[in-house]
Amino acid sequence: MAKYKLLLPKMGESVAEATIIKWNKNIGDIVDIDDAVIDIATDKVDSEVPSPVKGKLVLQLCQENEVVQVGAVLAIIETEEAEAPLTPEQTEAIKNFKLPTGDNGNGHEEEILPDVAPEIIVPFTEQLDIPPAKPVVQASGSRFYSPLVRNIASHEGITNEELDTIPGSGTEGRLTKDDVLAYVNTRGTAPAKPVEPVAPSIPPPVMPVPPPTLSPVPPPAITNGNGTPRPSEALEQPKFITEATPVPPPSLTPVAPPMVLPVPPPTVSPVAPPTASPVPPPIANPVAPPVESPAAATEQPKPASAAQPEQPKAAAPSTPPPAKSVSGGNEIIEMDRMRRLIADHMVASVHTSPHVTSFVEADVTNLVQWRDKIKGPFEKREGTKITFMPIFIEAVAKAIKDYPMINVSVNGTQIIKKKDINIGMAAALPSGNLIVPVIRKADELNLIGLSQAVNDLANRARTSKLLPDEIREGTFTITNVGSFGNDMGTPIINQPQVAILAVGAIKKKPAVIETPTGDAIAIRNMMFLSLSYDHRVVDGALGGSFIRRVADYLENWDLDREI
Repeated sequence: MAKYKLLLPKMGESVAEATIIKWNKNIGDIVDIDDAVIDIATDKVDSEVPSPVKGKLVLQLCQENEVVQVGAVLAIIETEEAEAPLTPEQTEAIKNFKLPTGDNGNGHEEEILPDVAPEIIVPFTEQLDIPPAKPVVQASGSRFYSPLVRNIASHEGITNEELDTIPGSGTEGRLTKDDVLAYVNTRGTAPAKPVEPVAPSIPPPVMPVPPPTLSPVPPPAITNGNGTPRPSEALEQPKFITEATPVPPPSLTPVAPPMVLPVPPPTVSPVAPPTASPVPPPIANPVAPPVESPAAATEQPKPASAAQPEQPKAAAPSTPPPAKSVSGGNEIIEMDRMRRLIADHMVASVHTSPHVTSFVEADVTNLVQWRDKIKGPFEKREGTKITFMPIFIEAVAKAIKDYPMINVSVNGTQIIKKKDINIGMAAALPSGNLIVPVIRKADELNLIGLSQAVNDLANRARTSKLLPDEIREGTFTITNVGSFGNDMGTPIINQPQVAILAVGAIKKKPAVIETPTGDAIAIRNMMFLSLSYDHRVVDGALGGSFIRRVADYLENWDLDREI
């Protein structure tokens, strides 16, 4: 059997680590190809690590909530595949390559050669700390030889009868490559048989020797230490005897009762109070107020005085449930991992960029009428719905081409003008958190392509099926606050971008319109657009002109447009 390393895959150029969320397979479970072995999280996206092989999970090398680096080994899967046969070049290298000899553990010198696939076989024996198996000789006809072993044997002229006599150190006595190479090196000088008497003969004599030598030592030390010339040793001896008595009762019980019982009462009582009294007070005082003694006991000793005022805060996150009731009926809810990331991202954005927001009210009556007319035939023909979001993305992409300096990022004193127009759309998750999947090169997609991309990303965002690369490299973000019935908003910039557009709810309102016969009041579909932008590089003229251009594209929608 081979052991396969399941690695944390590379998930984009800027992703260097991931957090382990949950193990989907336990040790001993059978894993099929493409089975999700583990759930991971990078930045704000959750993902799965599938298994590229079929086998049994034998080891988990990381724990939940642990942060691991890209390329790290997550688990070991044992497969049924046999070792690959040697190529002619590898066989020639084995025959010609020599390394310094070393003791093979049985008193014989042998060459230690590198394994053909060290990344699969050799490291796991060391990680698991499995002691090497004792060589076993199996009878002819019941032994399995891997292609690698047979290849070496054929090149060295070893017959099947000779192979049957070579002790195997592998699982269930299997003959490994090292066993064959060791046999070749000692061939003609020392057969494999000297191995047999060494293993069983040495361990048994060693085990019974320590007990007889160790047991007589404590009694003389106790009787001598009990005399008057050594009062200091008499204080320590009873302590040792009382701790050791439960381990070897037959040897210590006859000696300990007459000697130990009279001595400890006068000597131990004065010693115990001074040592015990200073230790408990600092530990017992901070532990007593909170109810959770295990969690508090481990955290309290670090800060002695400052820990006391912080105790109510520490008690809530230490409990497994996400919420905990405290006095007064209030409830403390610990942020989950994604909410903490969002919070840090938002705070960093406000500290980084001076935010300015501009507003425009747009008349989107033509757009609403056009969508109502084509949405039925569109869904029947394309198999997907057309929402307002693809239309907003198209208008923004056109406006960015007109005002490319809105499609930039800031690096210190440098302004980086982006070549691609990658539009991110903020999506609300069932948990209440937000995620921003990105539609790359949105200006190169038509409404059909944008509709398919929007619906696909939105559906996979709700089910945590987004890939890490699908939330990266956005250059501009749109957030639809109108989906919650909001008229407008002042969104926070999604760093390192410099602008974000909030689209409000479309509502019917009375509005003044121009007609050939003069101005008139009519019922129109109106909506607000809100643009927050980084005032370090986007001034009011650029920000105001850009949002006005987006509104123009929406207002001047062609009622006869075909897609």
